[in-house]
Amino acid sequence: MGLFFTDPLFEEFAVSIGLGLGGQLGEVAAICAQIEDGDDNAWYTGWSTAADRLAEEADHAAARGHRVGARETYLRANLYYAVSYHPLFGAPVDPRLLTAFRKQSEVFGKAAAAADPPGEALEIPFENTTLPAYFFRADNSAESGPLLIATNGYDATLFEMYLGQGLPARQRGYHCLLFDGPGQGRLLYEDGIVMRPDWENVVGPVVDVALQRPEVDPQRIALIGWSLGGYLALRAAAGEHRLAACIADPGLFDIAEAMRARLRAMGVPEAVLERLPDLDEATVAGMTADMQRNRMQRWAMEQRGFWVHGVHTLPDYLRVATEFTLAGHLTRIQCPTLVCAVQDDPLSSTATAVYDGLTASKTLLQFTSANGAGDHCEMRNRALFNLRPLTGWRRACPPARGSPSLQDGDLPLGIAH
Repeated sequence: MGLFFTDPLFEEFAVSIGLGLGGQLGEVAAICAQIEDGDDNAWYTGWSTAADRLAEEADHAAARGHRVGARETYLRANLYYAVSYHPLFGAPVDPRLLTAFRKQSEVFGKAAAAADPPGEALEIPFENTTLPAYFFRADNSAESGPLLIATNGYDATLFEMYLGQGLPARQRGYHCLLFDGPGQGRLLYEDGIVMRPDWENVVGPVVDVALQRPEVDPQRIALIGWSLGGYLALRAAAGEHRLAACIADPGLFDIAEAMRARLRAMGVPEAVLERLPDLDEATVAGMTADMQRNRMQRWAMEQRGFWVHGVHTLPDYLRVATEFTLAGHLTRIQCPTLVCAVQDDPLSSTATAVYDGLTASKTLLQFTSANGAGDHCEMRNRALFNLRPLTGWRRACPPARGSPSLQDGDLPLGIAH
């Protein structure tokens, strides 16, 4: 039995997202108490109804001039809308997901307007479309300052990323620029634009926009990516050399190896894993059946993975996964790089290989279960992450001295003054 549910998917979403990104314990517990294990309809209703109520309360607070209270409440509504639609992932897109996502977009816009200084919604030109983005200044200073660009992974949007990356960065003196790329947020949900591996071509236009802003010091632009964004940030840094630093949380070398770890946990034999993605029909049928019986794996691979990559079968997913690799790219990274390794996160299984393959100044930062930060992206102890990688990044980024390996350590990359 977990904190709220026996269903592992519900427990993960309620604790890691609902609580991990700023939900109130009593509020989350009250929502979860109304939901039966595994009932996706009740889940959506419970969380979205709570978000609707908070959005209304925030509107009333804003109308009375209570800016801080309104902002905080809008941000919780934003979070609960996100939690409400996570079990609904998949193609074709569930109309309820779109309804909740559009409400989430609206309340986040209101929260951004109530920020101090206010956040600015952007549409960044990208090929034949635009990337939705928000720029937040750290303060009202006229001097240029450091910027943290945050990139997402498989299943969050820039709105949740603000809670996990943007707000902590602002509190530590960084401007922040958050965006969703192909396979993420609006581009996936509304436009059907799927994920791609060449993230340097996605981040390049984002850096172009950042460099046009007088608030941004062009010599102090860092890029951070969480979850699949650990791969995406590293891939971007390999081709985008205007970055002063890069943080990969975790150090994900390729999706295929992470997928092997997931399949290994499902009991797939090593002999089969070694043949990926080339499998006979009987093996594929067996693996598909195993996936269907495992709710967590079905959501992660079929509902989320197939959808994000625009594929419809397990063999196609396995094949497209091989395109997302850092082979041949790590030596092209020139900026100081922080690689996070998280004890119980399967996506961290390649963190040491990433670290070993880097030739630029580098740091390996290990997060452990002993400090409650050993799960995926330290979601059950984000405060520790915010303390360690972000502390010390406020000043300029001179060449790092040495390439340390830290365990729950401090001052990564040696770039602080």
